[in-house]
Amino acid sequence: ALKVETMVKLKEEIDYKSLCRRLDIELDKLTMEYERQQKVFEDDIERLTTEAQHRILEAQKNCSDSLEKERLKYQKDYKESFKRLEEKVMENRKKYEDFCMTSTREIAMVPAEELDILKKILHKETFLRTAAEEERNHLKNQMTELKMSEASRVSNIFKLRKMLEDETYQKEKLKGEIARLQSQLLQLGFKVGKTKQQIDGGGFEKDVGGVDSPTFLVEHQQEASGNGEKVSDDKLYEQGRGLQKIMSLLEAEDADARISAVKLVANLASEETNQKKIVEAGGLTSLIRLLKNSHDETTQRVAASAIANLAMNETNQDLIVAQGGISLLSMAATNAEDPQSLRMVAGAIANLCGNEKLQIKLKEEGGIKALLGMVKCRHPDVHTQVARGIANFAKCESKACTQGTKVGRSLLIEDGVLPWIVQNANNEVLLVRRHVELALCHLAQHEANARDMISGGAIRELVRISRDCSREDIRILARRTLVSVPAFHAEIRRLGIDY
Repeated sequence: ALKVETMVKLKEEIDYKSLCRRLDIELDKLTMEYERQQKVFEDDIERLTTEAQHRILEAQKNCSDSLEKERLKYQKDYKESFKRLEEKVMENRKKYEDFCMTSTREIAMVPAEELDILKKILHKETFLRTAAEEERNHLKNQMTELKMSEASRVSNIFKLRKMLEDETYQKEKLKGEIARLQSQLLQLGFKVGKTKQQIDGGGFEKDVGGVDSPTFLVEHQQEASGNGEKVSDDKLYEQGRGLQKIMSLLEAEDADARISAVKLVANLASEETNQKKIVEAGGLTSLIRLLKNSHDETTQRVAASAIANLAMNETNQDLIVAQGGISLLSMAATNAEDPQSLRMVAGAIANLCGNEKLQIKLKEEGGIKALLGMVKCRHPDVHTQVARGIANFAKCESKACTQGTKVGRSLLIEDGVLPWIVQNANNEVLLVRRHVELALCHLAQHEANARDMISGGAIRELVRISRDCSREDIRILARRTLVSVPAFHAEIRRLGIDY
């Protein structure tokens, strides 16, 4: 017994949700830093390009002005010299002709002294003519040098243009590097999404028709306390740097301050206890106004994330729709290019899709079309939010049909969503596949949709779900639907499918 050793080990429990939240905050921080560096880089490139173009234009202007002045000067001198030369030549020719017309007899009568004078004059005129010819040749040489100088200036301009082209090439090369970094960032986001899937166990509630309403968190610029420690959102809120002060910053002219305030509101809105206070303080109205008036994608992204967090309860959903939120979110979805912006907008619309009173509004104001349009982005997080919105919508429709408050085909089918649902019923991304499977089961419960689903190939996917889905409740729901709808039962028998 004296040789027995005892070791005490503390059992540690890892809070995966807190870890996931920290990863989200770190991801958004990296995204903001990247956007800041990209903005600085683009500003530097634009400044260098502007300076280069300015230098080229200035050089061209100086060269053109100098060249034009030299050309005009030499042209004027050449014309004047040539004119004087012609006058002298004409004068000498006239004197020579007069001299030649003098008869031999008259010449003989001319005294020898005058004859010598005439010879001297002739010799002088000949010398002047030779000098004029030399001057003319000299002017021609100057014109040739001027043309060579002009050619040299053109060559310099060509070199400057070549430098500008090189800078443009470097800019395109750096853009490619930025695209590569964006791709790596998206892959990092995808890995975080997969981690969240593993942590949440698929992201569904225990109930068959339950679909989560995720909370979007964004990193904001935190102030430091006197001892150098960062102050959290809740502390800022409780110490009341003041909700009203935060609301006033939503209207600030400085873009950075405005974005930081929106991020702070988004983080506060992730807690249900803060949502009512934010709405009462006018935060929702300010966010809607930002979404409407801002043309900056970063501002629209963080505003959409805050609206998505506020859209987690029915009262706020009604307020969002009353202020034109569906149309604004649909427009933001059309204009956005960044996958994270699309994810936030899709999440906000997906939360609204969980309210059965808003379904007609969502169709009329383009909400369903906006969801379907965002699938052009291949990012899995965007597809997950789109699929969640469609599942929410289909669940509400199924409930309304069961209660007898809705008749006729599904609004999703009318807006052309069924082909995408069928195509992604076996999507490789787990969350997308689960949401789409639920949407398909809910659509199939209403017999008015049966004809469209049969012609659209949904019957085979329902059979596959009833056999292979890893969720037992979804398998049971799919099998019960296939048996209870006569049109499906008849089609399965016609196709000879064993289920």
